[in-house]
Amino acid sequence: MAHAFEAAIARGEFRDRADLARRLDLTRARVTQILDLVLLAPDIQEAVLELEAVDGVEPIAERALRDVVRRDGWAMQRETWARLANAVGRDA
Repeated sequence: MAHAFEAAIARGEFRDRADLARRLDLTRARVTQILDLVLLAPDIQEAVLELEAVDGVEPIAERALRDVVRRDGWAMQRETWARLANAVGRDA
């Protein structure tokens, strides 16, 4: 979703994050939370995209990913991701 939002803004479908939020009936804060996920290290983004929901339940909460993206630098993100992935029984 983050990549789709970013691409839609880049294509000019939305003027900016605020316009996107208004037109999708989301808060600007929520749009920012979603778009911040593109700041994850590329390998983490790939791992997240490969995750599959089981019986409609997502394996990792988006809220937990926000904690990963807040880390300074990709090395710290990777350390946090590894702990998170191990906690839910996934390969980091």
